[in-house]
Amino acid sequence: MRLSIVLLLICGIVLWGSVPVGKAVESPAQAGSFQTRVLTYLDEPDAEKAERLLQTLLAEPDATTESVSRIIQGGRPYGPQPVGTMPDEQVVVRDRTYHYALAVPLTYQPARGYGLVVCLHGAGFTGDAYLDRWQGRLSDEYILVCPTYPAGAWFTRRAEDLVLSVIQTVRARYHVDPDRIFLTGMSNGGIGTWLIGMHDAPMFAGLAPMASGLDSVLMPFLANLRNTPVYIIHGAKDQVMPVDLSRSISRELASLGYEHVYREHQQEHPMAGGHFFSREEVPDLVAWFDKQRRNPLPTTLTLVREARHFQPFGWVRIDATDPIAAFSDDLTDKRDEKIRGREYARLDAAIVTPNRIDVKTERVRRYSLFLNDQLVDTSRSLLVRTNGAVSFEGMVVPSIETLLRQARLRRDPRQLFSVQLTISSETGQP
Repeated sequence: MRLSIVLLLICGIVLWGSVPVGKAVESPAQAGSFQTRVLTYLDEPDAEKAERLLQTLLAEPDATTESVSRIIQGGRPYGPQPVGTMPDEQVVVRDRTYHYALAVPLTYQPARGYGLVVCLHGAGFTGDAYLDRWQGRLSDEYILVCPTYPAGAWFTRRAEDLVLSVIQTVRARYHVDPDRIFLTGMSNGGIGTWLIGMHDAPMFAGLAPMASGLDSVLMPFLANLRNTPVYIIHGAKDQVMPVDLSRSISRELASLGYEHVYREHQQEHPMAGGHFFSREEVPDLVAWFDKQRRNPLPTTLTLVREARHFQPFGWVRIDATDPIAAFSDDLTDKRDEKIRGREYARLDAAIVTPNRIDVKTERVRRYSLFLNDQLVDTSRSLLVRTNGAVSFEGMVVPSIETLLRQARLRRDPRQLFSVQLTISSETGQP
């Protein structure tokens, strides 16, 4: 299959499509407490029940942005869970059952957070096969999860849904450090690492695509990796995915000024030739994992979107655009004029002083900023300039409802936002 065909799909997001196998355990003393009700709201899979829970929380006398933030940031209590190798776990995504392999250190302690490495297999492999390859390469500081997707077609919308659902499922069962989640993959899995990593970059501490590449129509989405380090590995003698694919990506990242490591090895495998993950590269990659920590609230963000990816991206979200390119849900060689012309929406946002935000947009009609006391001083007037013009000036008021809704959507205790400010790029008014 030609890479130009394989790479055309930009995946969608379904954060609530999974059915967790297990969940964090509450102590009897917490039953019925405000803390328990907050955590129950965040985990409730039924939207109607969650809405009823939200309304009761908003009526609570103890409900303040400070108290709710402390509860979420404090984390949930995690009870005992199985450890060791679990080669055939299951998750349901959009009414379809998928399998994933999981390895949890025998020394796992629920009270402390662990790094999470998510590994995507190549065509002809399964998650449990990749579990065997990776398990001995990581220390006891990491939980390893390897989902299985048919034919390794990680460049589909369902595949992205699966990856995100598996991450949420594992995080519901085990104590994962949200600032140490890594995505890696080989061959088709490397392509999936690029696609999912570019569109969900704020989730990951780093990406490690191997023996893969990107179609030219997807290169603009590399701009989303401003705050997400990348470690690229490719064999110089790769005859399946030519090494020039990774070389061109490395050149583009360098031109953007983005942090990345590019490793090119000369090794060949008796069966796979140059298209494989060389053992000699493992120690340096794992050492790189060890050093990386996500910055959950960077002061500068760059966001490039096509029409199927309008979910929040850190503290910004594109809400409406001019007509832009839209990719299919499955593998097609769709090449309409907007795709060929790489007509995407772009937003660059920077907190240039404590209470001034400068935003530049292309093909964006409306966008939202999500803010908190770590990004701005909500006791002072805020100034937002869009494309050089003042688009907002005044006070913003933190909202418990915004905090809870965004926390439920994102499921990230390090990205809590109590302010949502939506601005029209056309009129310059909120």
